[in-house]
Formats: sequence, C-alpha cells, structure tokens
Amino acid sequence: MPVYEYTALDRVGKNISGIIDADSTVAARQKLRASGKYPVQVKETTSKAKAEPGASFSFPTVFNRVTADDIHALTRQLATLLNAGIPLVGALDALMEQTTNPPLKRIIAQVKESVNEGNSLTASLSKHPKLFSNIYINMVRAGEASGSLDVVLERLADFGEHQQALKGRFQAALVYPLFMAIVGSGVLFFLLSFVVPNLTRIFTEMKQVLPLPTTILIWFSGFMRLYWWIIVAIMVAIIVGIKEAIKKPKGRYIWDTLKLRSPVIGQINRKIALSRFGRTLGSLLQSSVPLITSLQIVRNIVNNVLIGDVIEEAIEDIQAGKSLNVALSKSVWFPPVFRQMISVGEQSGDLEGMLHKIADAYEREVETRITGMTALIEPIMILLMAVVVGFIVISILLPIFEMNQMVG
Repeated sequence: MPVYEYTALDRVGKNISGIIDADSTVAARQKLRASGKYPVQVKETTSKAKAEPGASFSFPTVFNRVTADDIHALTRQLATLLNAGIPLVGALDALMEQTTNPPLKRIIAQVKESVNEGNSLTASLSKHPKLFSNIYINMVRAGEASGSLDVVLERLADFGEHQQALKGRFQAALVYPLFMAIVGSGVLFFLLSFVVPNLTRIFTEMKQVLPLPTTILIWFSGFMRLYWWIIVAIMVAIIVGIKEAIKKPKGRYIWDTLKLRSPVIGQINRKIALSRFGRTLGSLLQSSVPLITSLQIVRNIVNNVLIGDVIEEAIEDIQAGKSLNVALSKSVWFPPVFRQMISVGEQSGDLEGMLHKIADAYEREVETRITGMTALIEPIMILLMAVVVGFIVISILLPIFEMNQMVG
C-alpha cells in the first residue's frame, strides 16, 4: 500500500503534517477528512523515491534526524509488540502511529509498505543501510529463519543499548579534559594576543636590553597576533592530511598499527576491539547466525585492519576444520586469557555466553583505564597551564625588577 506525506489543517485551523498509508491520493484525502483533518497537500513517498536536487539539506532534517537511540527504542518496541502476538504489519502500523520523529516515521512507513508487498523484514530493512547495520540485518534474518524474531529483536535492542552506553561513558570521561583544553587554549591566546602586547609595549619603548624570557615572550606574542592564522592553517592541514592518508590502504594500515601499539591509548584500543569482537560475535551466535558468517560480519565492524586480517585468516582456518581458539592463536592481538576463555566456551558448548563474559570483563577494564587516564590528564593540564602562565608572569616582572634596581 502506498505511503503519503501530508500537510493539513485540524479542526481549529492549525497546520499539521504527517504520514498516512492509502490505496491512492484520493483515498488518502478521504481518510484524512474522515479523521477530522482537512488536507492541503498530499504527496506520495516510497522507499524507491529519490531526493530532489537541492533538497538534501534542510533544518527539519538536521534537527529531526534519526539517532541510534531512536533505532534501539524502535527495536525494543517492535520486539514487545511481536511478543504480544501482534502481526508484523500491525506492529509496524502501531509504531508508525506513535512515532513523533518525521524521518523515522517515514522509514517505518516505507518498511511497512515493503512488507505489505510481500518482502521479508530483512529485505525491507536492508534498503536503509545507513540506519540498520550489517549486524542488525543478519540478526533479523536469523530471527526470521528460526521463527524467533521477537527474541532476536530483544537481543538486538540490548546489544545496541549496551554499546551506546559504553560509548557514552567513554565520551563523558573525555568531556572535562576537552573542555579544559579548549578553555585553556582560549585564555592563553587572549593573553598572548591582547594582554601581553599592552604590558610589554612600555618595555620596548624604553629601548633597553631585556631579559631573555621577556624577549621570547614579546616575539611569540607578536607572532601570535600577526600570524595566528598560519598556526590554524597548519593544524587544519595536518588534520585533513591525516584523514586523506587514512583513506588509502597503506595509510590506514599505519594508522591502525599506531592505534594498537601506542603506549597508553594502544592498550585501551586493544581492549575496546576485543570487547567489540566478543560482544558482537556472541550476539550473532546467540541469534543462530552461523560462525563463519558471524566472523565475516565482525571483521567489518572491528574498525581495525590488523585485527580484520587476523579474523580473515581465522575464517580460513575454521573452514579447514580448526577451532576458533586455535585459529586465533597465531595473533598477538588476542591474548592467552582471551583464547583460553574461548576454548572453555567451545568445550562447554556455550561459546556465545563465554564471549559475552569476555566482553563484560574487557569493558570494565576499558572503563577503569579511561577513568584513570582522565584523572591523570587533569593535573597534567593544570600543571602545564601553571607553567605557561608562570612564564608569562616572570617575563613581565623581570624587567620591572631590573628597573627598580637601576632606580635604587
């Protein structure tokens, strides 16, 4: 059944908009009038529709975008409705009615239309790859094949919320240091560009030999005031250059190597990758996705070329008849404890449960390390700020002390 976007007037003359499904434009208008709405514009929208030129950006799209939290909530609500015995189309219809986010409502309507046309939910969701990831699609496919779609959707919601919570804790831990860095940089820029020149002008006008710290401060302050844009341009060029280099295979390999081998951040990145590996593989296996297919999906989401290559080799070894533990033993990125727990899971027949335990353990370690790292960053930043401000103060006071001695 086609889906239509409409703009209408309610009984008090207020403008309203939304989405409605009907057999035709005329039927859509009649359906709106029957519900007490007076249509102003009714336009068909389908999953195959292409965006009009110049219409790719708009303020409503920006502020009403579909977030990861929206997808997790949608998944849990759909699982609840299906578990209550409501058919899939009816559940999608109920979700479309209660959703207040226009872009998400449009997506649900398109998925419902595709299911009404006889497509599976997997095929309908796969038309929106930006919202529904590869792991999401494959778990839904396994749920449909096994007849336990509601259970799989519930696991998907748990998995997504768990990953989002870990990401949120990581971002929250970095908010304060980042805020301190921005404020500190702004204060130093203001001091060097506006305050220091006014204070040191009197020293330069006296035309006397100045102490070395004062000379350095005056030179740096003048450089910052006149050529600050060069520093900004260099920083932007470095960031853009790194991003462009990462897009190339060799650059990406070097970047991923640095991410894993750097002294402090490397340990955190390794544990995050292992946690993501365990959580994702465990969720896929728990949803009856075959091991080889699950590893292929995990390889694409670990976000590291080195670990991806290890998983690729492990897939070949498993296809040759080896166990997952043995297949991963060639790599230094999977520590012995990790492989030992996988071996226990394989022997006990509960590999997916053991993978979840591994993920829980590494996530706790990541959170502990991030907390410790941010706790260490704060005093270091304060110390650096104190050193810089102290240098500025000493550079200004030294000429004053010298003048006092000369007068005395």
